[in-house]
Amino acid sequence: MPLIYAIEDDENIRQLVKTALEAFGYEVFTFETASEGLGAIAEKTPDVLLFDIMLPDMDGVTAVKKLRQNPAYQELPIMMLTAKTAELDKVAGLDAGADDYLTKPFGILELKARVQALLRRSGHSRGKQPVITGQDLTMNCDTRDVLRGEEKIELTYKEFELLKLLMENADRVMTRSELLNLVWGIDFEGETRTLDMHIRTLRHKLGDDADNPQYIKTIRGVGYRFYQK
Repeated sequence: MPLIYAIEDDENIRQLVKTALEAFGYEVFTFETASEGLGAIAEKTPDVLLFDIMLPDMDGVTAVKKLRQNPAYQELPIMMLTAKTAELDKVAGLDAGADDYLTKPFGILELKARVQALLRRSGHSRGKQPVITGQDLTMNCDTRDVLRGEEKIELTYKEFELLKLLMENADRVMTRSELLNLVWGIDFEGETRTLDMHIRTLRHKLGDDADNPQYIKTIRGVGYRFYQK
C-alpha cells in the first residue's frame, strides 16, 4: 500500500485529502506544519509527498529545497498544493524541486490521477543508467553532477531532469507534452511557456545557441531533441 504524507495547515483540506486518498487504497498521514512533516520524513520516507506552499512555520518552497539538498530525498515524488495561480509562483515551486503542483480548490479525481502519475513516474525511474554521456557532456544521475569536459555545470532540479530526458532519448524527438508530463506532471499545452523558459535557461548554462544549437535542437511544432553528433 503506497504511503502518502500531506503537509497542509488547513484542517478541512487535510481531512479531505486523507479521507479521499484512503478511500482509493492509500495509507495517508497528515501534518499541520513543515517541521512536523520533515520530522516524519526523517523517520520514514513516504512514496509521495504533498506539500502546501503557505505554511505557518516554513513555507513549502523552502522546505522542498531543504529536502532536495539531501541525496536521500532527491527522487522522492513531491507535489505542491497551492492557492496561488500566478505562473511565477508555480515555477518557483517546480524549480525548488517539486515534481508537480495542484491548484486549490481541486477535485478529488484530479488529486487521485496526479498521485497515480507520480507513483508511475517514480517506478519507471528505477533502473536507469547512473551515468549518461553525449558529445562532451557527462551526467552522473547518482550525484546529479553535470560536466562539460572538465567544467561543472550547475543546474536546477528541473533543468537536470530535462537534460537527462533529452540525453536518454537522443535517438528521437521529445514532444512538449511528453516533457511536461514526465518532468512536471502537466499534460496540457497551456503550460508550454514553463517548458520553453526552462529550455532557454538550460541552453544558456550549457553555452548553447538556439539558432545554431550544439546540444538542444528545437523541432518546430513538435518539441526538442538532444543533438548527438
